[in-house]
Parts: sequence; structure tokens; C-alpha cells
Amino acid sequence: MRLNIMSRQHMESAAALAVELSIWNEVADFYRRASELYNECGRSQPASDALAKAVCIALAALTISLDLFTTNIVYLELWGYGSALEDAKPDEAVAMYTDACSLLEEDGKENMVSDLYRAITSVYIKLEKYTDAATFLLRWAVASNKCNALHSQCKAYLSAIIVYLYAHDFKQAEKCYNDCCQIDTFLSSDQSHCASKLLSAYREADVEEIQRVAKSSTISNLDHMIIRLARKLPTGELIKMEADSLEHGEALDEDDLT
Repeated sequence: MRLNIMSRQHMESAAALAVELSIWNEVADFYRRASELYNECGRSQPASDALAKAVCIALAALTISLDLFTTNIVYLELWGYGSALEDAKPDEAVAMYTDACSLLEEDGKENMVSDLYRAITSVYIKLEKYTDAATFLLRWAVASNKCNALHSQCKAYLSAIIVYLYAHDFKQAEKCYNDCCQIDTFLSSDQSHCASKLLSAYREADVEEIQRVAKSSTISNLDHMIIRLARKLPTGELIKMEADSLEHGEALDEDDLT
């Protein structure tokens, strides 16, 4: 145990030195190793923080003026660089954020993963990987349920449905809704009622109703990244499909809105 303590301290010191020397490709590696050592000692929170810190430092070095870096860089706030971090090395960021989530969940600390899941979802949305974004929203819902954050659970479910709709996958959105309704907490929630209205409007190809629901208070209380998607519903493809069907005298297949 004592050796582990000394080793992780050496790893963090090495990371700080790498920052001073501008050896950015080694910073994340040192923090990854420190995270592994923290985890071996059963300290999941510092392990998770070390992984996330690696993302912040390594990615910030690519996107922000190096004049901002000092020997105190390791004490910067975890999310201090905002969207700039999400644009630099998104795949590596998601991998480390996901590892950090796993560390916390394995230790039964699901109440600490919200910011990580929010960051992962945001990255996937920016990359237009909507299926991945929805998958992590559903995983976030499961984590919320485990820590009895039921309101967050319902918001995550509704968010996943909106992401599927934005990705032009009505069938998957409907399947997601039906699956979520097997959970009593969601079935009786405002988020479930909102999703039901949204899906009904899609079935009827009612653009005005879709836009009205998208501006409802229930959706306005979701994360901003989801609100932005909802405000753009329905997509151009859906409107164009209606127009093409009418123009050619074809009956609109309300069950095929993908």
C-alpha cells in the first residue's frame, strides 16, 4: 500500500513536470498510470479524477494558448475549458471519461457520474454519433436509478428519445419509449407524457405540434445540448418526405418516418 501511495505521487509529479516541459503526449499517460494506482488502493474517486484530469490537460494543450499553462496546471477545475476540450481529441476523451464512469460505478458511486455522462453525450452529439449519444443517455438513466435520482433518470430517457428523433430514427425512438415505459417511474412521469405527445405528432406528421411540444417546459428543463436538438425538430428530411409524397400523389406511410 505504501509503495502504491509513493508511486501514484511520483506519477502525478511526473505529469506536472511533463506539463512544465511541454511534453504533452506524456501527460495523459502519467495520469492514466496514477489512476490505475489509485484504483488498486480502492480509491475510485481520485482514480476517476486523475483520468478526467488527463483529458483536461492533454486536450487543453492542443486548443488553448500555452501561455495559460503554469506549474499549477494540475489544480485547474475539471470542466474549466468547456467546449474547447470536446473538439480536440474526442475519441480519446470519451474513452477516458468512460473509464472514469466505470471506476465510479464499480465502486457504487453512481451519484458522481452525471458530469461525466453529460460530457460524453455532448462529445458524441458534436461528432453526430447520435446512436452512441443515446446509448450513453440510457446508461446514465440506469446509473441515476441506482442512486435513486429518479427525476434525472426520466430526463435521460426523454433525452435519448429526442436524440433518436433528431437522428431520423423514428422506429428506434418509439422502441426506446416502449422499453422505458416498462419502468413505472418513467411511465407516470411528465417526461413520459411529453415523449408520448412528441411521438404522436410524428405519427400524424404534424409539424406544428412537434414544434409546440419541443418548446414545452418539460423539454426546456433538459440539458442544453438536448434542448438545442429538440428545437430543431422535425428535421428537414421529414418535411421533405411529406412534400414529395403529396406531390407524387402517394399516401404517406405514417409508420415509416425514418
